[in-house]
Parts: sequence; structure tokens; C-alpha cells
Amino acid sequence: MSDQDGTERGGFVKALTLTDATMLVAGSMVGSGIFIVSADIARTVGSPYMLLMAWLVTGLMTMLGALAYGELAAMYPKAGGQYVFLREALGPLIGFLYGWTLFLIIQTGTIAAVAVAFGRFLGVLVPSIGPERFSWFPSADLTLAGSTVELGLSPQRLVALISIWVLTWINLRGVKEGKFVQTTLTVIKTTMLAALVILGVTIGRNADALAANFGAGQFMGTTSFMSILTLGFGTALVGSLFSSDAWNNVTFAAAEVKNPAKNLPLALVLGTGLITLLYITANIAYLNALPFEAIKTAAQDRVGTAMMQGIFGPVGGTIMAVGILLSAFGCNNGLILSGARVYWAMAKDGLFFQRVGTLSDRGVPAWGLLAQSIWTSILCLTGTYGQLLDYVIFAALVFYALTTIGLFILRAKRPEAPRPYRAVGYPYLPALYIALSSGVAVVLLIADKTRAQALAGLAIVLLGIPVYLFWRRSAPSQG
Repeated sequence: MSDQDGTERGGFVKALTLTDATMLVAGSMVGSGIFIVSADIARTVGSPYMLLMAWLVTGLMTMLGALAYGELAAMYPKAGGQYVFLREALGPLIGFLYGWTLFLIIQTGTIAAVAVAFGRFLGVLVPSIGPERFSWFPSADLTLAGSTVELGLSPQRLVALISIWVLTWINLRGVKEGKFVQTTLTVIKTTMLAALVILGVTIGRNADALAANFGAGQFMGTTSFMSILTLGFGTALVGSLFSSDAWNNVTFAAAEVKNPAKNLPLALVLGTGLITLLYITANIAYLNALPFEAIKTAAQDRVGTAMMQGIFGPVGGTIMAVGILLSAFGCNNGLILSGARVYWAMAKDGLFFQRVGTLSDRGVPAWGLLAQSIWTSILCLTGTYGQLLDYVIFAALVFYALTTIGLFILRAKRPEAPRPYRAVGYPYLPALYIALSSGVAVVLLIADKTRAQALAGLAIVLLGIPVYLFWRRSAPSQG
């Protein structure tokens, strides 16, 4: 611990202000999902009311998680964030399983999914950038966890790879360069998302859509409030939860945040609050501008594009594609910046490759960034956006619940520890978050639509146990 603390003080650059940290939270959340996943949610839930409920429940869960994590972040403002929280509360095995799963699928899978979406939307502007795989590159179709995995390289996947390599290079240059890209693009894309909302409820307001979506008997359809307790509703949350994920990434870079005891909890609440508000109002805008059937059947699920085309014609699709490209690029910058800090912390504990636990002369975990980019590049060759997010969200939910359980454990184990910020509504609100995240994870395990992917995610987590034992034997002096 003392070695890790000293390295943080001596190597990492404290360059992230409250604004930068908030933009890291917000920017890591907003990728391409908000412009796409509402179509799949609409097909699953069947009514405008349930579509909005899915986003409301997701927003509630995200805010509850942020409120709980604020206390842990203020207690342990170290590189690695959630990995450190789990290690301190539940022991090194659970911490390793999180870091292992983060590297194998949660962080890298999210980066790959967003990068593939980046390639897809660039294909709107440049039609030659298509999804068809190159004949000269090795390819195969495999059945894995109930779905077909199309291995190979396509123009869209090549664009995804290039975007990952460019962003990795930027972050290798230093945290100041990474934060400049992050803050700049997050301001642009949140402004763009706010403009989308305003357009949807003003000049995009469609009388036919309003009548179809909010007319008597149309808004609720055949659903009721209790419909949120069904398996179908739980599986519908995959898309909205994925779109709201990565809000915790600012904790990974905690060692680089100025005045972390104050700024980390604030950044978590401000960032998640801003994006939750924008996500809910964006869906209200969709329902103002598009009939529910049009949302369900949007071409390639591009709901945001369908709305903009309805307002501005073909040029609206171009505007939306440019906006989503900026959004996805900025999202992946935040994910790439923060993820490598977890692998650095694991390596300092002797639980990852030793070289990953070193910092470059620019104060960044260069080897962690490179390892992350290599594995993410491989994932880009294995699946589509939808397939990648199905594997991510179950594992993420499991560790969100475990980390919040760790909040209760640390209150009992270390009651005297300094807590510059205490979780709002403790113990009730953190307990509610544990119940909700655990409940959705259980639904994903038992529902036909998601069971195979959830079981695959669980297998990845459990596979980390023998890997942990191997690392412990390989570096016993590291503890």
C-alpha cells in the first residue's frame, strides 16, 4: 500500500479539475447508445409509457449508484477506483475478479462496442465503409452463447480499430492531452444532445406522433405500473443501462483529480444527474416527433437519425451522423483514459503483468494503455454492437452490487476511517441500489433472451479464480 501511495504521489499528474472530472463522468456515459437503443427497448416493452419507464428506472439506478460510490471515492482517491474499493472491502480475490472482468469484457467490450458503432455511423457519411467482411482477411462464423459471432475484418471494423489506436496514442501523450479531448468533446456532445431535445419538442413536434403516443389509451397501451416487475421489462433495461454505464470511470483516475475528497463525489452526482436528465428528455423528444411504431422500426435502430430526418430531411441524417461520431469518439476517449489506471493498480498488487505497473515519463500507465488497446482490437473483430453490449452489462451489474455491499462492510470494519463525504440516504438508498442492480442481474440470468450471454459473463468472472491463484503464486511477495 505504501509503495502504491508513493507512486501515485510521485508519478500521476493531478490535472483533473471538478469540471474535467464531471466531463469524464458525463462523456464516458454518452456514446452512441442514446441514439440507437430506444428502438430495441420499444420493441421489447410495447408502449410509450414503458419506454419512458425503462429510462426512468435506469436513471434512478445510475443516480443511486453515484451517491453510494461518492463515499468510497472520497475514502480511497487512488488510481484504480472501484478495484481498490472492492479490494479494501471484500478482499484481493474479489478486487482481482473485477479487474480481470473489466479487462476481458466490461471496459474493453464497451470500448469495442462504441468503436464499432463509430464505424457504423461513419458508413452513413461514406457509404463505401460497410459491414461486409473483407474476403482477404481470415473470417468465420461461430455460435457462442446462443448467438452467431462473425469473426473477421470489415471496413466498419477497420475504422473502429483506427479510432481506438488514435485515442490510445493521444492518452499515451499524457493526462492533460486526454482531458483536453474529453472535456472539449463532452461539452460539444452534451450541447448537441440538449439541442436534439429542444428540436424534438419544438419544431419537430408532430401532431400525429403526439396523438399516437400520448392519446387516450395509447400511452399506457395494455401495460400497467406493475409491468416493470416482469422479465421482459428487466431484459429491456440492457440497452438503457449500457447507454448509462461507465459513470464510475472517474474513480479509476482518482489519483489525477484535484481535491478528490470534494470533487469526486460532486463529479459523480453532477455528471450522472446531467446525463440522466438529457436521456429522459431525449426520449420524450423522440415520442413528440415520431410515432411509436416509427421508433420501433427505425432503420438500423437509428432513432435519433430518424427524428432528425423527419425535421430536416436527408441533411438531418448527415447532421446526426456527425454528432454521433463526435459523441462516440469522446466516449471512448474517457474509457481508454480511465481503464488503464485499474490495470496499473492491479499490477502494483502483483496481480497483473509487472510492466503494466509502471508509469511513463509523461505520468501515464503506458503499458496498460497498450495492453488495453490490443485486447480491445481483438474484440472488435468478434462481434456487432448488440452482441458486445449483451456480454458487458450482466458482469457490470454484479460488481456494482458487490461494490455497494462493500460500502456497508467498510462502515462496519472501519468506522473510524475518514469519510469526507457520506452516502446520502444511507443505509436505505444504497440498499435500494443493491436490490435493483441485483434484481436486474438475476432477470438477465433467467430470461430466455439474455440467459446465454449472462451465463457467459458469469463464466468469465469465475474463470478469474484460477487465474488469481496463478498470479498469487507467481508473485507471493506482492501480497
